[in-house]
Amino acid sequence: MKAGIHPDYHPVVFEDSSTGKQFLTRSTATSTRTVQWPDGNTYPLLVVDVTADSHPFWTGAHRVLDTQGRVEKFERKYGRRIRRGQEG
Repeated sequence: MKAGIHPDYHPVVFEDSSTGKQFLTRSTATSTRTVQWPDGNTYPLLVVDVTADSHPFWTGAHRVLDTQGRVEKFERKYGRRIRRGQEG
């Protein structure tokens, strides 16, 4: 590989904001926040919203998304539009 053209690939700790679980992996992402890992080293800490620890696909938990209220709100705001040729 050419020297000087690749980003710095280093160990980073990702923390799931909803579960608090932390994962040590490698990434090009950086952060000013750090965390002391059980191996005694200090690593950059990146807090993320979703990881495999909290994502419904990996946890098996399903969420029901209520889109009915959103559709009704949209129709109240903009009204139902009728296409030409479909009237009557």
